[in-house]
Amino acid sequence: MAKLKCIIIVSLALAFLSVSSVYAKNNIIKSVLTDNGQALINPDMGWTMHYYSNIITNYGSRLEPSDTLDDFPGLSTVYLRVPWAFIEPEEGNYNWSLIDTPAQRWIDKGKRIAIRITTSENWMRYATPEWVKEAGAKGYFYQYGQGRKEAGTSWDPDFNDPIYIKKLDTFLGNMAKRYDNNPNVAFIDIGTFGLWGEGHTHASSQTPDDILYSTQKRHIDLHLKYFKNTLLCISDDFVGHNKPGHSFPITDYALEKGITLRDDSIMVQPPPNSWYHADLAGSFWPKYPVILEHEHYGSSLKRKAWSKELWLQAVEDYHASYMSIHWWPRILLNENKDAIEQINRRLGYRICIKEVSWPETIKIGSTFEIKTTLENAGVAPCYPGGYITFTIKDEKQGIVSVHTNDSFDVKKLHPKARGKEKTETVITKINIAPEFKQNFKRNVKPGKYDLYISVGKLDATPIIQMPHDEIDNNKRYYLGKINLQPR
Repeated sequence: MAKLKCIIIVSLALAFLSVSSVYAKNNIIKSVLTDNGQALINPDMGWTMHYYSNIITNYGSRLEPSDTLDDFPGLSTVYLRVPWAFIEPEEGNYNWSLIDTPAQRWIDKGKRIAIRITTSENWMRYATPEWVKEAGAKGYFYQYGQGRKEAGTSWDPDFNDPIYIKKLDTFLGNMAKRYDNNPNVAFIDIGTFGLWGEGHTHASSQTPDDILYSTQKRHIDLHLKYFKNTLLCISDDFVGHNKPGHSFPITDYALEKGITLRDDSIMVQPPPNSWYHADLAGSFWPKYPVILEHEHYGSSLKRKAWSKELWLQAVEDYHASYMSIHWWPRILLNENKDAIEQINRRLGYRICIKEVSWPETIKIGSTFEIKTTLENAGVAPCYPGGYITFTIKDEKQGIVSVHTNDSFDVKKLHPKARGKEKTETVITKINIAPEFKQNFKRNVKPGKYDLYISVGKLDATPIIQMPHDEIDNNKRYYLGKINLQPR
């Protein structure tokens, strides 16, 4: 037992050393923190693992039910992309278990899910349930890459047909009852128009150009009708898979309605055609998290389109908050560990505390200042925002006092360019156990305490994980000692 205590004490000492260097000068204590390089799990960012990638055997089917890929650094979200026919094989008979079963494995680990329901797939005959066609919905058989053909192997609905729209409306209403305003859902794709849910039909049933915009808008509006409290996104291919530009009517409309953008997909083709819509993403990322999906890794390798350097560059160019795991996940991880580590230092937002300084001795009941220098070392804003809180703890790790600076939201921190520093200094004024007119006994005793910093809610609840060694296991980061003296 004595040996075990010794090991624990040494481990804690090393942890404190790795968190920061602390020194005093001119009656001011300064704590300097370093970025430990770890992947972060935070709201509105991270890796999205394709558990289902249209075909439900790709790519989670080889994972044991107990295997939640805890070894993949930064995995925050499980992505479930499936045809409507698999969820509602008979009208009114829903197979939500297809989504909820894998979802619960990761939700149990504090992760989130994302969903796309598609109505057009070239690898199956009826992605829209066949009973919709039998109910009278008009549609077209097509052959992939050749357009409409009576002998085609797949069927698309007429995406404006009133029967199809009515049945889809009912489905989305029931889907929203389960997944809208659900904290476990990170985002939902608008995937009910076009092949694979990507918003285009040029390789399938070929919606005429003169009604393309109105059809796309109709499907956007259907989702807006029901998903009022969930981040929605559309594929960049709504504007055309290889059509570069800063602005298009359909994406302008989506942006106006609070919908974000995902790219389906980068690195499909070899350079210089690795992606087309980084400029388009420039309208979205300042407001909403942008999602990047790379081509199926194995397919990209075969086409000689895969590049680790371009993978990282895409994160920079798109200011991406989410990156996909679009292959058998451990193959992708094992063959790209170095690139994944680099991406994790830039993906989304990365709130780093550079240094914190405070007076060496503080009188209880008097006001003093804590100076914090921090930066966002990621490529995207901290969309959920958060406020700096200082927590004072005693030797038993009991919380003695908490103080939140409500004047500065970390959402204001601009993401920094790669290789450049962009810091902000924030002053927090604190009064520990202020004196009241009534002669109450003070609830804080003089002595030395531990000082921690966190970023989170205004009520002092920590929310944002930062790349510093975490001591209290609740996203509070140790800074040093604070010496409280009688007034």
